[in-house]
Amino acid sequence: MKKTILITKSRYLRYSWPIVFAMAFIFMAGTMLSGCAKKTPQAFVPEYEKRNIRLVAVLPVTDKAGNPEVSALLRQKMIEGLYFKSYPKIQTKVIDEKLATFFKNAKGSTTDTLPPRDVGAILGVDAVLYVTLRDCKTSFLYLYAPTSVMATFEMYHAKTGELLWKTSYTISQRNFDITPDRVRMKSCQVFEPVLQDMVNKAMETLPEGAGA
Repeated sequence: MKKTILITKSRYLRYSWPIVFAMAFIFMAGTMLSGCAKKTPQAFVPEYEKRNIRLVAVLPVTDKAGNPEVSALLRQKMIEGLYFKSYPKIQTKVIDEKLATFFKNAKGSTTDTLPPRDVGAILGVDAVLYVTLRDCKTSFLYLYAPTSVMATFEMYHAKTGELLWKTSYTISQRNFDITPDRVRMKSCQVFEPVLQDMVNKAMETLPEGAGA
């Protein structure tokens, strides 16, 4: 009887120690690491409110990270973020269709390929917002998967072409779980909240729209 109990305990310890180890690792890592955000010093033109900026066209995101789905989602979230800062929504379809008529061979949305004064004249807006997704990746390290997203935001006056507002953010999110499959599942779901956090932080630095 004693021999059977010892064998049972031995098997229990042998099969359970990986789970115990994983739980301990997650607990320790979770206490030491958490999501964080890093921004570069933002800049906006003095007396911004006197420019009467109300209508802002958010151009397609310049995707340097090779992730079109995240780029499209970031653009939509920027439009929503501007709306809550009292800038009316301008549908992406309207922007894209009008610009495609005049800029058929444009590659990327930059001040060189889509000059702000030209865009402003075509769309009838007050300002043009250029967004660049510079980094978007997740590294899988067994039970740990850090995700990093970096983007820059630049707004130009549609009539003068002057830089009105500029900022850049890097958001890092760290995911842990007891199995690699669960970590991967979590990581696939992390981009939306990470982008929302980035947009929220960026909007904190942008003055309210005209007429707010």
